[in-house]
Amino acid sequence: MSADQTEAADSCCASCGIAELDDIKLKTCDACDLVKYCSDECQQEHRPQHEAMCKERAVELRDEKLFKQPESSHLGDCPICLLPLPINMRECSMMSCCSKLICRGCSDANYLRQLEERQGRVCPFCRHPTPKTQEEGNKNKMKRVEKKDPVAIREIGKKHYHKGDYDTAFEHLTNAAELGDVDAHYQLSNLYRKGHGAEKDEKKRLYHLEEAAIAGHPDARYNLACHETRIKRFDRAVKHFIIAANLGDDESIQQLKKCYKYGDVSKDDFAAALRAHQAAVDATKSPQREAAKDNA
Repeated sequence: MSADQTEAADSCCASCGIAELDDIKLKTCDACDLVKYCSDECQQEHRPQHEAMCKERAVELRDEKLFKQPESSHLGDCPICLLPLPINMRECSMMSCCSKLICRGCSDANYLRQLEERQGRVCPFCRHPTPKTQEEGNKNKMKRVEKKDPVAIREIGKKHYHKGDYDTAFEHLTNAAELGDVDAHYQLSNLYRKGHGAEKDEKKRLYHLEEAAIAGHPDARYNLACHETRIKRFDRAVKHFIIAANLGDDESIQQLKKCYKYGDVSKDDFAAALRAHQAAVDATKSPQREAAKDNA
């Protein structure tokens, strides 16, 4: 098919062949982005002819999105020092007043400054007084929940989960995921795996893992790699391990060492992953953060 013929086909309804005009607007198939229709009726009529190609293309598009390297982890940067946050959550502090994740270096530096200046303790980001009790912290979180803060909703969901209230946990985590919280997708994958708050569902588990991985969640990416390894799709597993390693994930770089040993990853790809992993780890370091580690 010539370029002119392809362009003509792109501007016509795939079912009835009517051309797109000022008073006729064509709608692209949402799943595959390959064909256009002038109406829902035409789309339904054309479905038997288009379905196989549509599904194949939809899988290709999903994989393109899934295996694209995220620019950073889902945690992003510390809002104070603007350096990438460590993926080890023990090196960060969650502020209940504003739901911001602060690196331990900035959190400790803020605390020491307030001690020296004999000031009351406040959040290093929003300057709200830090809670003196767990009860005050919980009240802060609930205020954030009322404002539809997805991070606060997710944290409340995790709290209910640890209490064994799986139904409420599932409800909160679902709400947080719908509001765009990446870690909520990861937590939901675990609920679907264990059957907590919902029936076990492998398809939904993988969907939420993929959504989290696409947004830069290293643990979700690692779990997808392990899933692909179990079903012996080693080429896909290696891709997942490389992406997670490039985000600074230590477990993934260890798995890549094994993959290299058994010939599942090339020398060049392994060397590139080692360099990218080290660069990601180094990007999270600073004298202030190192001092916080020494004082821990």
